[in-house]
Amino acid sequence: MTRVLVSGATGTIGRPLVNQLNDAGADVRTVTRQLTDPVALKAALDGVDAVFLLWPFASAEGAREVLELVGARRVVYLSSAAARPYEVEIERLIAETAREWTVLRPHAFAANTLRWAEQIRAGVVRQPYGDAVLSPVHERDVAAVAVRALLDEGHHGAIHTLTGPRPLTRREQARAIGAAIGRPVRWEEEPPEEARLRLLGLGWPEPAVDGMLRALAEPGPATATVEEVTGAPASTFETWAGEHAADFLGTMRAARVHAYGDASVISLEEVPVPAPGPGEVLIKVAATSFNPSEVGLRMGLLHDVLGVTLPLTLGWDVAGTVVTGAGDLVPGDRVIGLVDGAAAEYAVARASMLARAPERIPLAVAAAVPVAGLTAWQAVFEHARIGPGSRVLINGAGGGVGLFAVQLAKHAGAYVVATAAPRSAAAVRALGADEVVDYTTTPLPGGNDVLINLVAAVPASVTALAEEFVSISQPIEHPRAVQFVARNDPSRLTELVALIDKGVVDVTAEVRPLESLADLHRAAERGAIRGKVVVEVER
Repeated sequence: MTRVLVSGATGTIGRPLVNQLNDAGADVRTVTRQLTDPVALKAALDGVDAVFLLWPFASAEGAREVLELVGARRVVYLSSAAARPYEVEIERLIAETAREWTVLRPHAFAANTLRWAEQIRAGVVRQPYGDAVLSPVHERDVAAVAVRALLDEGHHGAIHTLTGPRPLTRREQARAIGAAIGRPVRWEEEPPEEARLRLLGLGWPEPAVDGMLRALAEPGPATATVEEVTGAPASTFETWAGEHAADFLGTMRAARVHAYGDASVISLEEVPVPAPGPGEVLIKVAATSFNPSEVGLRMGLLHDVLGVTLPLTLGWDVAGTVVTGAGDLVPGDRVIGLVDGAAAEYAVARASMLARAPERIPLAVAAAVPVAGLTAWQAVFEHARIGPGSRVLINGAGGGVGLFAVQLAKHAGAYVVATAAPRSAAAVRALGADEVVDYTTTPLPGGNDVLINLVAAVPASVTALAEEFVSISQPIEHPRAVQFVARNDPSRLTELVALIDKGVVDVTAEVRPLESLADLHRAAERGAIRGKVVVEVER
């Protein structure tokens, strides 16, 4: 196993480099401030075979002493395509001392555009040289080349010039970032002398400012080095921009709870946009939905069941548009799913746990589907095992889950008896119920094969009404009764979406703004919620 020492391990290149070295099976050590501490560096170098050197200073002073401690090991040095005098001097010192050496000379990092983040949020990038042509390189590609140079043979004496796969003007880069975050971004040309004064005013050293402006005035051609070394094409700037969308978006509105209590603990706050991890997508949320169980979540009743930690962002149902893709999902795809923290302008979710949104209904209304639809599906098909000729009593058919359960049971070929209050009776009947019973005035009918209970309070007498029982709330005391909590199942959600698009299952919901979420909680506690309510987030 190759033991590698990585300097600058927490930086732009260091973080992906450490991850990729670990994935490649290397034994990785890291140094940051210890690089110029002889005692700490000597200890870190013990047993090390190869060193990745990121020199953190704008001069070569002290580099000779560090490289003498590194000694005759393999060294990969992160220089730059600008080949500044101090970088050339460090390259020379490495060639003198290292057993094997490789120099990486990246052109402009795609990550340099993060300096525009504040302007991106305002919708206007004011910078010089908008038509300057660069081939921005993804930090992950630089790290991938470094891994090969650190672990493989055949790179001794190589100077690898690294770029992205194709040239882009700075104006085009700003436009690509705007596309990645779903917001228009306009370029405004800044005179170079004005930019120079601005950067000097920010404390940049004069040589660094002049060097950067000079570099922008010169075109940056693309190279094929990344693919030649790694065997994989270099990442496009558009890919990089999509992966870093959260860094440009900044903050978002979110419905948060910092302490358990009544509905007054719900507050709308500005919080950072979450960054997706590997295999995750960033979703621009169109809507979430209100589920009665979220009252219990807000009150702390689900703390032990769900392992909740505070503060938390409310919302489990999500319907929205992919901003940053992963898996089979690409930016612009409309998706639905069950996630944590959906009552916010953006949410992250594993791509594999999402389904494509129905085309037949508005995207915001589709937020009504995941929790209620999956619960109904699993009650009808998996636990009640309803089929042609079954007689099913659905207790609580006027609620969000009940409206789906009536339609799915009818689709399965059952005779459906549904209980509903007068205010919900017409909607339940329209969805296919064969009988609608007003539970406020009429006893529940018996003679059913199965009773699906969707209400909180269950009288003991229900055990005489059916042969089998399925409940999503309190357990029913009967040897042939099942109580369950719905699980996230994207494959079943996809099947449900197909039924919606075929017109087999209808979805209706009242749409309310995010600002009304606390009032929805209060209404639910009074028993005043009718049907399904979605909470529109997108402004």
